[in-house]
Amino acid sequence: MLTDITTTSDVHRLIAAFYAKARYDRMLAHFFTHVDWEHHTPRIEAFWNSILFGTPGYVGDPMSAHVQVNRRTPMLDEHFKRWVELFSAAVDELFAGPKAEEAKQRAGSIAGVMAYKVGR
Repeated sequence: MLTDITTTSDVHRLIAAFYAKARYDRMLAHFFTHVDWEHHTPRIEAFWNSILFGTPGYVGDPMSAHVQVNRRTPMLDEHFKRWVELFSAAVDELFAGPKAEEAKQRAGSIAGVMAYKVGR
């Protein structure tokens, strides 16, 4: 039986599972070829901990970072949709409950805003 996302360790597991998919996905892998994973992973975990639990610690501007990526390699609506699919699949494989549902909903919202703003 799956449990809900309740701890920072759960967020760590989720992010690891998501990137295990995304880094090798035929539609998304090319966006991750130059990522410094040692630096990126803790920042993404801090981001999701702040989103899901209100935990302080995330410092950054994800919009600017994605705009820069988009300048190198265009990020299309289909890329954002695929990101949401993989993120939601990672959530569903590991967790079930209100916080898991919130994570998927927030991922969809974030992707929508990013797709809109990055493409401008």
